[in-house]
Amino acid sequence: MEIVRNILLILHIIGFAGVAGATIAQLPKVKEGVAKVSGGILHSSWLMLATGLGLVGMMYAMGGEPNNMKIGVKTLVLIAIIVVALVNKKKASVSGGVLGAILGLSVLNVVLAVAW
Repeated sequence: MEIVRNILLILHIIGFAGVAGATIAQLPKVKEGVAKVSGGILHSSWLMLATGLGLVGMMYAMGGEPNNMKIGVKTLVLIAIIVVALVNKKKASVSGGVLGAILGLSVLNVVLAVAW
């Protein structure tokens, strides 16, 4: 069980790295007006959602008691990332504010995970 939990945790961290990395990679393109929400941002956020739910399930399966308030807030932040990404995915270009919002929300999710 611990091995599965560790695999889910690693994939969850990879999901964050994908969201942050894909967003940072688009920031230089804002000045040119060709920045967009890449598939990497959306796929990585879905990976974070799936593995996060899996981690909560594993905690229950291993007899633990997760902090449901923390999990709820983190899930809401992640849903906000997914919504912003989905709304702006089809646009030819997005502003730096959209990319900043996605990056800021993903960093907020890490801060909640570590500091709460």
